[in-house]
Amino acid sequence: MKAFVPWLTVLALVIALNALRLRPLATALAVGWLIYCVWTWVRPKRSQTRAD
Repeated sequence: MKAFVPWLTVLALVIALNALRLRPLATALAVGWLIYCVWTWVRPKRSQTRAD
């Protein structure tokens, strides 16, 4: 359940910003969150061992 807290927080913020008629800000938040999620999924993994 803990893993859903950031998702639910962003969703609540987007809904609240839409309700306050701040749609450009809500859109920017949603797109930023999407980019962050995709980046964390596709970013190269850092190796634990160093090649000296």
